[in-house]
Amino acid sequence: MEVSDWDDLRIFLAVARGESLSAAGRILRLDPATVGRRIARLEEGLGAMLFAKSPQGYALTEAGQGLLTHAIRAEQAVSGAMEEARGTPGKLVGAIRIGAPDGCANYLLPQVTAAICAEHPDLEVQIVALPRVFNLSKREADLAVGVSRPEAGRLSVQRIADYHLHLAASRDYLDNAPPIRTLADLKGHRIIGYIPDMIFDKEIDYLAEIGAETVSFGSNSVAVQFNWVRQGAGIGVVHDFAIPSAANVVRVLPEAFGLTRSFWLIRHADDRRVERLNRFADLLASGLRREVARLEAIA
Repeated sequence: MEVSDWDDLRIFLAVARGESLSAAGRILRLDPATVGRRIARLEEGLGAMLFAKSPQGYALTEAGQGLLTHAIRAEQAVSGAMEEARGTPGKLVGAIRIGAPDGCANYLLPQVTAAICAEHPDLEVQIVALPRVFNLSKREADLAVGVSRPEAGRLSVQRIADYHLHLAASRDYLDNAPPIRTLADLKGHRIIGYIPDMIFDKEIDYLAEIGAETVSFGSNSVAVQFNWVRQGAGIGVVHDFAIPSAANVVRVLPEAFGLTRSFWLIRHADDRRVERLNRFADLLASGLRREVARLEAIA
């Protein structure tokens, strides 16, 4: 197959990542109809259908999957050429998208990526904060942070760091609620946690760990749960690294209850050959390790 120029691949990548003409149009700042015409022209030139169209969006066909690998390599080559043209060898440039659960995305990734971009000012970082597992085969992100190690797929997986969680509540809540001396005392308190049928990974199923059968305040978002804790709504299982962001939140029964979990850096296996992503992944992993350690030390 032959592709006329990089612009064809750029449009193809945007549709593959956005899974719709409108999403690609927003990325490219083009009218969706123009994007559609360009994809149709590319498919005609290649003599192959690259996308299967449905009401749910644009899904890559087998031919599209084959072109995707080549398109990503071309994208990395263009980024490398831009580095040389700008006279910034060794500097990271272009856009990199990170998928992460919202606890990591809210309380760790902003400061870690800001520090990276301070050293690489032409780098663009996008954080997709969603409480679910990311599909890197569909290129939803260039890399993802997960809370468990994937067991399937052509993926490269690296353990980043352990992190810790404890029961926590606001000082105001504890001052006005029945005393908590043991885990059994939790039965007299409002529990904050995940909506049970929206738990996306076994590693975040905390209810059984504290002996709670239901939650009084439930959300699929860690940030929402933590804000309930800050507002004095009840007691929740909270990341230690989030506690320093709220001066009125303290740990509850830290000697009786605590959890240890791990963050994993997950990438598509083919991307291990992309030096730009390797360098960014190393910076991200080391930055996350340092930030978890720093915040947990002052929790």
